[in-house]
Amino acid sequence: MNTMHPQEMEAIAERHKELLGRSNGKRLRGLLIVAGVSLYFVFCWWMFSIGDVLRNANWSIAGSYLADWVSYEVRPELKIAPDGTMKIDYGRYSPLGTNPNPDWVELEHRTVERIISTPDATIAGQPRKKSSISFMAAPTTNTEAAPVLALPTPSAELKTEEVISRAVVSFDAETRIEVAAKEVRIIHDGETLVANVDGRAETLPVGEMPAWASQKRPGEKIVLSFGAKGWAEIDGDEVSVRKRFFGWANFVFDTNSPFFGKSAAEVMSLIASDDRLDPGRSNLSLAWNNILYNAEWQHLDVWTKLLQTIVMAFVGTLFASLLAFPLCFLAARNITRNRVMNQVTKRFFDFLRSVDMLIWALFFTRAFGPGPIAGISAIFFTDTGTFGKLYSEALENIDEKQREGVKSVGASPLAVQRFGVLPQVLPVFASQSLYFWESNTRSATIIGAVGAGGIGLKLWEAMRTNSDWENVAYMVLLILVVVFVFDGISNALRSRLMGTT
Repeated sequence: MNTMHPQEMEAIAERHKELLGRSNGKRLRGLLIVAGVSLYFVFCWWMFSIGDVLRNANWSIAGSYLADWVSYEVRPELKIAPDGTMKIDYGRYSPLGTNPNPDWVELEHRTVERIISTPDATIAGQPRKKSSISFMAAPTTNTEAAPVLALPTPSAELKTEEVISRAVVSFDAETRIEVAAKEVRIIHDGETLVANVDGRAETLPVGEMPAWASQKRPGEKIVLSFGAKGWAEIDGDEVSVRKRFFGWANFVFDTNSPFFGKSAAEVMSLIASDDRLDPGRSNLSLAWNNILYNAEWQHLDVWTKLLQTIVMAFVGTLFASLLAFPLCFLAARNITRNRVMNQVTKRFFDFLRSVDMLIWALFFTRAFGPGPIAGISAIFFTDTGTFGKLYSEALENIDEKQREGVKSVGASPLAVQRFGVLPQVLPVFASQSLYFWESNTRSATIIGAVGAGGIGLKLWEAMRTNSDWENVAYMVLLILVVVFVFDGISNALRSRLMGTT
């Protein structure tokens, strides 16, 4: 193999300086691009304090919110009296109904007699007298003794009631909470925590607390975290339990329905039965009514709001395309040979689309009040500007030969646009309109959250409660299904219009 002499290499380099210079320039340009991108990311990291955000983020709360999307909690609360006895309350809107008796809660009862003091209505067998003293009366010099006010005196009453002496709440075989005699014992993952409660204010742990328990200050409540199983709080006079179950509670029938708690076979048997649960309607009609007006999930209202969102997107997109269609011919320089008209129309389109749809929604909500009219108007204004720009650009890029061919046969200006221009741009116009119709279905959800109606407002209301995340998941899932369906329809129609398969 022959090797070149260094002098020959220098001679070649001298003759072809532009090639070597270009190679060095490309290499330097690549290094500058990499350095610029790296500096940009460093700047963003500093500008938005990304490190602090990641370090201070409460990932446990984020995990709890995500878990709430696909699960629900049952929340029994054990109220502890100063004598150590207890009462249990599942809350007003418990997913277990009005008389819950879950098998994972074991209770031991006993009967106690309590002495309760009540105000007596009589004094020594005489009715209590009403005071005749008026605070607005003038002072008197009468030396006669003033009447003595008859005040109620306490009267002891013996009352017998049934209380809970011991309670065991089981999360699973490895986790349970036992409450008895002012003592709370928690067993979790092979570890045991004992806490003494006084039935009033203080909670005192015995010994060192495990990692899954926390207490901010001595005597305050103890928070217990059991992961996906749930969590609990121990206060001086109360043990609050939050047990988590996978799924959506009472999705079909709520606790007020006569079908609540029944299996699918039992529900079908009742629907087919001639014995009516409600004399005024059939069991099938009653079941369907209970599903639509489910108080916890509000299916009919959610579906109505979703349909409202779809109509908002369709009507707003349709009106925008109808208005942008004639205006785009004025903005296209090759169609309208008037520079002033071109610029005025294009600046009008820029104004409409430069204001974000959300801002238009806020404006029209103030103007028309909350509702779908504000949402339709916001979509209409924004898309008119967008369609006008896209349509006019499509017109400016048409093949002039087809237009000139129609003009050469002596066709009128209107016929030239009809036969020389529209066949080229109509498929493009329709394709862009279909895409924005699909996109506006998502946008209508966002603007609905600011009062423009539709399912967006319903979604925002559920998120604000910070406890109905399963309802949020339900509505998000419905929105996803609608978007997927519309995306498929839009793609199929665009393919047919553009002549592709």
